Amino acid sequence: MNIVKFLNQPRESLGSLSKQVYVIAEAGVNHEGDLNIARQLILEAADAGANAIKFQTYRADTIASRDSPAYWDTEKEPTATQYELFQKYDRFWKKEFELLKQYCDDIGIEFLSTPFDTESACFLNDLMNAFKISSSDITNKPFIEYIASFGKPIILSTGASDIHEINQALSWMEAKKVPVALLHCVLNYPTADKNANLAMIQGLQKDYPDRVIGYSDHTLPGDMRTLETAWLLGAKLLEKHFTHDKSLPGNDHYHAMDKADLAKFRKNVARISDLMGEESKRAIECEAPARQFARRSLVVDCSITAGTEIRAEMLTWKRPAHGISPADIDIVIGMTTNCDIAEDEILTWDMLV
Repeated sequence: MNIVKFLNQPRESLGSLSKQVYVIAEAGVNHEGDLNIARQLILEAADAGANAIKFQTYRADTIASRDSPAYWDTEKEPTATQYELFQKYDRFWKKEFELLKQYCDDIGIEFLSTPFDTESACFLNDLMNAFKISSSDITNKPFIEYIASFGKPIILSTGASDIHEINQALSWMEAKKVPVALLHCVLNYPTADKNANLAMIQGLQKDYPDRVIGYSDHTLPGDMRTLETAWLLGAKLLEKHFTHDKSLPGNDHYHAMDKADLAKFRKNVARISDLMGEESKRAIECEAPARQFARRSLVVDCSITAGTEIRAEMLTWKRPAHGISPADIDIVIGMTTNCDIAEDEILTWDMLV
């Protein structure tokens, strides 16, 4: 299922017990300017079960001033300014993303890339079914309005924002009436577990009941329980940074998942989905033997002759459930036997009048 069909589904089909989850492997710029590595990321994401792979498209000159300070863990990524960091990874542009889009199509994974300027948004519009807007642009009115003008679904990350800022951003998209999914996100790299605040997923669900709510994860991958918990809390659109090698220094490698992590998550989701089953309570097929043999029937507690009126003290209840259910004891009391009944015999309706 592509992102447009997913976002346009009725909200009830994406309920808290739904098995559906749409996973975006956020490759960002972990290709480090190498097309072969970018293709490797695409292939590994597809093999591990991602629905989409997403890159980032920017130029250092248009995204950050030259003295913009770092806001990441500088022990992991020692680059002092955002401008310097973005300069390292801004070599891909229109031609490269066209090639990556074609490769995604060839192997069956959806291509996405977050634009950070109007030029990249314009050429990416020809390559994508939906747009992703970064948390960092949630207050960027002219850019949000420009993205919305394409009329395509939008995934909006809400990191470092308050409700009034989310509402403000949504108001800028209202004129185009495009579907907008909201991702809970903590804009901190990496996010400590104590700061993940996954309960905010449920808060967004309450505040925006008619929208798809998801989660963009910046915690360390570990056993993938953070993403799993987010899904169990109702996040049906999940995004996490993705790399081919978590041991690589710098940028987003150190807090990204790899193909083994993603495969583990998909395996866990499949198992939990089997455990979850259906929402409406009812007796299911595998319980039929228990209904027949573990439930009880009314049993006579003494020998009874034909023509005897049944009294409560003549009855007990024992397994199996081949006879009259104890649920009907009030109907049975006062009825008359039409045959002799031996002690410990299961009572059936054809014995009574």
